[in-house]
Amino acid sequence: MTVKQFGPTISSNGLDYLGLSGLKAAHWNYSAAGLYEQALVRGEATLAKGGPLVAITGQHTGRSPNDKFIVQEDSTSGDIWWGNVNKPITEEQFDRLHGRVAAYLQGREVFVQDLYAGADPEYRLPVRIVTQHAWHNLFARNMFIRPSAEDRMHFAPEFTVLQVPDFKAVPERDGTRSDVFILCNFAKRLILVGGTSYAGEIKKGIFSVMNYLLPARGVLPMHCSANIGPKGDTAVFFGLSGTGKTTLSADGSRTLIGDDEHGWSETSIFNFEGGCYAKVIRLSAQAEPEIYATTSRFGTILENVVMDPETRVLDLDDGRYTENTRASYPLDFIPNVSETGIGGIPQNIVMLTADAFGVLPPISKLTPDQAMYHFLSGYTARVAGTEKGVTEPQATFSTCFGAPFMPRHPAVYAKLLGDKIAKHGSNVWLVNTGWSGGAYGTGKRMSIGHTRSLIRAALEGNLADAPHRPDPNFGLFIPEACPDVPADVLQPKNTWSDKRAYDETAHEVAKRFEANFKQFADEVEPGVRDAAIKTAA
Repeated sequence: MTVKQFGPTISSNGLDYLGLSGLKAAHWNYSAAGLYEQALVRGEATLAKGGPLVAITGQHTGRSPNDKFIVQEDSTSGDIWWGNVNKPITEEQFDRLHGRVAAYLQGREVFVQDLYAGADPEYRLPVRIVTQHAWHNLFARNMFIRPSAEDRMHFAPEFTVLQVPDFKAVPERDGTRSDVFILCNFAKRLILVGGTSYAGEIKKGIFSVMNYLLPARGVLPMHCSANIGPKGDTAVFFGLSGTGKTTLSADGSRTLIGDDEHGWSETSIFNFEGGCYAKVIRLSAQAEPEIYATTSRFGTILENVVMDPETRVLDLDDGRYTENTRASYPLDFIPNVSETGIGGIPQNIVMLTADAFGVLPPISKLTPDQAMYHFLSGYTARVAGTEKGVTEPQATFSTCFGAPFMPRHPAVYAKLLGDKIAKHGSNVWLVNTGWSGGAYGTGKRMSIGHTRSLIRAALEGNLADAPHRPDPNFGLFIPEACPDVPADVLQPKNTWSDKRAYDETAHEVAKRFEANFKQFADEVEPGVRDAAIKTAA
C-alpha cells in the first residue's frame, strides 16, 4: 500500500529504511503553524494566552536514565564506557523491539522533520526525527537546525530518532528495565524512544550521538551554554540542571551562541542546536527577562506548565506536575542571538555548581589541573522538592557535567579539555550559584545579581590577575574583591553565623569530593591527582 505523504518538502529518501510499512500517512517538514494545527486538532496539546502550546507529558516529566541502552555490537563496543550510564542490549533485542514498533505504527500517521545537529558545516550531522505526535515534531523543529527547502529535497539522514511515546515495551519480552525504552544502535544509526512523552529524550539522544562521534575528530562535545562579548570574546558555561546555565548565558550585553550543547573544534565553539530548552519553574520577568518573554510567544512549547483552563493564563510558579517545567523555543526568540551559532576559541570557561550545602565560594579561579579535576567531578546538589524522595541536600557528581550523555570514558573528554586549555590558555572559573550563609533551609540562595557581577568581572578580565586568597578546605583561589559584590560574600565562611557548623559542613563536602574522585584517580595525569580535593581525616 502506498503511503500518503503530505508536507511542504518531502525528501526523495523516504522511510523505507526504517521498516515502516502500512503507514496511514507521513507528514513531512511542517512549519510551526502546521504542527500547531495538527497538535490541537488531535488533542495533543492546548493553546495558552499569548500563543504558546502547552503539552502535559503524564507520568514521565523528566528523563528516564535507567531505561537507556546502547546496542553492543562489534564496530563500537570497544569504545563505549559500559556501566550504569551506558548499559548494553543485544542486537537481537533491538531488532525485535524495532519490529514491534514498526508493526504498532501500521495504520497510523507519523510526523517527520529533517534537520541538522551542529552549526559548523564541517561537523554537522544530518538527523531525521520521526514522531508519533505533532507536538514532538514541533519540539524537534525548535531544537535542531533547519535546512533550506532545497537541502531537504534530497535529504539523507545520517542518524534517525524514531519516537513512539504511546508504545510501551514489555520488559520480560524486550529485555528492557520497564515499559520505557531509549535504545541507541550506532551500527544502524538509529535511536528508538518509547513509553515516555518527555520531549527531552529526543534532543539528549542526539546529544549522546554527537558525544560519541566527535572526539574521534578532535572535537570536544560539551554540555554547556556559550556566548560572545562585545569585544568578540567567547565564554563557555558548564552546568547541570538548576545551576543557572541557561539564565546566565542569556545576558543582554552578550551575544548568545546557544544554551545547552556545543562542540569545541580546533578553530571554534559551535552550537549543536537551533533552539533552547529552558527550565521555567518560578521564572522571573525581572531576573530572566529574555527567557520569560518566550513563554508568551507563538512557537514556544511549554511542557508541564500549569494553565488556567478558562483564561488560559499561565502560572509559572505552580509545580503541581513537576519542578522540571520546560519551555522549548527557537534560538532567535532570544535577543542578541548569534546568526551563525559559531564563536571563537573561549577566553573564559565557567563551571557552575549549585552547592546546596553553602560552603563553596561564589567564584574561584582554577588552575588547568583543577579545571580537569572539577570537570571530571561535575559537582552540584539536589535539594528538597526538585526530585521525588529528596528531603535534604544531596551531593551529586555528574562527570563532565553530563554523565548520562557520555558514551565514551570520561577521561577521553577530560583529556580533550585539558589539551585545549593548555593550547589556548583559557581562564577557568568555578562559580557557586547555590546557597550562602548556611545550607539549604538555613541560608539563602546566592543573589543572581551578585553572580552576574562576578561573572561579568571575570569575563571582562578584572579578576584574572587580581589578588586571590586560597580556600583551606577546597584548595580554591578566591578573589579578594569584586565590583558590586560585598567582600564578605566572597568568603563563604564569613556569611555563616555559626563558623563551627561551616567548618564541619565544608569538611563533609570535601570528603564527598574525595570519595567520588577515586574512580578516576588511576586514569588521569599526576598533576590532576595532585589538584584533587583531600581531607586530613
